[in-house]
Amino acid sequence: MTQASIITIGDELLIGQVIDTNSAWIAQQLNAAGIRVCRRVAVGDVWEEIWNALDEESKHADIILITGGLGPTADDITKPLLCKYFNGKLVVDEKALDNVKYLFEKVFKRPLGITDRNLKQAEVPDTCTVIQNKRGTAPGMWFEKNGKVFMSMPGVPHEMKGMISNDVIPKLTGKFSLPHIAHRTLLTFGIGESMLADLIQDFEEALPAHIKLAYLPNYGMVRLRLSTSGFDKVIMETELDELFTTLQSLTKEYLVTNRDEPMENVVANLLLQAKKTVSTAESCTGGYIASLITAKAGASRYYDGSVVSYSYRAKEDLLGVDKNILETSGAVSEEVVIQMAKGALKNLKTDYTIAVSGIMGPDGGTEDKPVGTVWVAAGDNTKIVTQKFHFRFDRERNIALTAMNALNLLRKVIISP
Repeated sequence: MTQASIITIGDELLIGQVIDTNSAWIAQQLNAAGIRVCRRVAVGDVWEEIWNALDEESKHADIILITGGLGPTADDITKPLLCKYFNGKLVVDEKALDNVKYLFEKVFKRPLGITDRNLKQAEVPDTCTVIQNKRGTAPGMWFEKNGKVFMSMPGVPHEMKGMISNDVIPKLTGKFSLPHIAHRTLLTFGIGESMLADLIQDFEEALPAHIKLAYLPNYGMVRLRLSTSGFDKVIMETELDELFTTLQSLTKEYLVTNRDEPMENVVANLLLQAKKTVSTAESCTGGYIASLITAKAGASRYYDGSVVSYSYRAKEDLLGVDKNILETSGAVSEEVVIQMAKGALKNLKTDYTIAVSGIMGPDGGTEDKPVGTVWVAAGDNTKIVTQKFHFRFDRERNIALTAMNALNLLRKVIISP
């Protein structure tokens, strides 16, 4: 099977200043094309480290994809290094030069105009095939050496994605004979990874050697993914569908969706199918649930808005929560989230709502309400369901768990008879 390695370049990646999202996205595109990613490597802006990474990865992979280090400043050393590595000399690519001039003169319209440093972006090794950058100034560079393909791209995600989708994947699929890769993924909620493994142990042990099962846990959920690859697509897909049907049956008590999609998309699809709307009344999550919901394009068709009522006063004034209940039961209580939910339904006029109130930490807990105590309410004008949780993690994870459990509670309300 054709294998690829991804090298990301930049000191900012190694010190955690910038999160490497490029590798994950590239791996998804390669996988869909039938190319297995065997290794991912991050190196700093150091000549020897980049050079050694190219040598090492070419031992393991047929395709080496490189992102980063193509900017116009002195710390961007990828291009001169690749020029030496592939025994070339820098020349001006006229199409790349026209692109740089167009961007600076017609698009950016910088007051100081275009500089020599900007113009050097159009220089490329004469031993490469140039991949034009339709979204930026630094062109991509395709090299071939000892039967291996090396592709260097900008580290800017938007620019890299354009090259991968429009140029790199088509060129790779034309050059290599690639198998069909198939996946089936389902999402479970409310059962841990080890218990899930016990539940489907017999199924897993009976899987053919060419079918792989992966467990992907995250924030109270576990995704199960069946994967296979080969050149007879019809036989592969049929076999995978049969096994996937069995897996769904075994996990039906905890099954959320039989597609590879996040919880917020599951809820969105249910609302769209029912032609219903939802609002959120958030305290401890500070608008995080609203952010998850509105990250999906078209959310305005089913989501009306949120009230982030962090203080007592905001809960009273914006959601109509009873002051006496706040003082006697506290903000983190079943009575308060019920009133928050009712207030959101009344003021935002939606079919459903979610309300959350809790103590995320690291401080603020008490003996009877320790850090991680959360109340969630979800429902409509006829029924509001509540649930209490006791999370035990850091603030960030407690917020994420609250959001996922709140969305899942709403999901169950929507599908309940």
